[in-house]
Amino acid sequence: MIEAVHAGPDGAAEAGDLVLKEAALTRTLRAFSSVIVAYSGGVDSAYLAYAATRVLGPRTLAVTADSPSYPERHRALALRLAADFGFTHEIIHTDEMARPEYRANLADRCYYCKHELYTHLTAMARERGIAVVADGANADDRGDYRPGRKAAREFGVRSPLDEAGLTKAEIRELSRRARLPTWDEPASACLSSRIPYFSEVTDEKLRMIERAETVLRELGFRVCRVRHHDGRARIELGRDEMARAFEPEMAATIDRELRALGYEHVTVDLAGYRLGSLNEALRLRPV
Repeated sequence: MIEAVHAGPDGAAEAGDLVLKEAALTRTLRAFSSVIVAYSGGVDSAYLAYAATRVLGPRTLAVTADSPSYPERHRALALRLAADFGFTHEIIHTDEMARPEYRANLADRCYYCKHELYTHLTAMARERGIAVVADGANADDRGDYRPGRKAAREFGVRSPLDEAGLTKAEIRELSRRARLPTWDEPASACLSSRIPYFSEVTDEKLRMIERAETVLRELGFRVCRVRHHDGRARIELGRDEMARAFEPEMAATIDRELRALGYEHVTVDLAGYRLGSLNEALRLRPV
């Protein structure tokens, strides 16, 4: 679902607030002599890479971590954006799958992924004399369950968007004004986020999920997740796209294509897509 910046009773005041936050972000970035941006090509990291490049020029290095949980579609988007907007950009390879804690997929899985990432990025910063490592966390992330933030704190990673108080909706609006094509991209997350906690993360599952979501996008669905429950695919779609999935011919196509990938059962979640739906199981699980 795409968030919008809503005008309140005083629309000019809200617009002024956004200007102030953008100025705060610029001041923060200007205070960095140089920065590595953890850049996935998603809405937040793309805007941060854009803003940092605008302020610091080639003293900004956007770094994309390639791993089995990183979708090919996101990699292509990150490369295209970097080329189109002149980011100094590199791709590194991370190996969170080598960590048994990550593969075990407990509730803190994201911590081990980010620990792996920041181990690489902070080492790169030391070797190259780059002053700061920054991520794309925003003000809305404060209220969500994000164990990766603990790793960011341990490595001293800065979050300039969050520090400026910018929300996801505001970042989308600033991205729209900057003509970044990511401004209305659906929310993105790593492929491992489709696997329920306490179910092992494997390369086979990740590839199956990626192929299934590719099928849905090729069928024209824009906001989609395939939650992988072993032999069952639980599809989450944007609310405005769900009716189309239940049209008889479309339903038969989805069922046929996902079964061909190895799923024994294909279901559509009637609640639709929502951020962090697998965290619901954590709230229900006995302590």
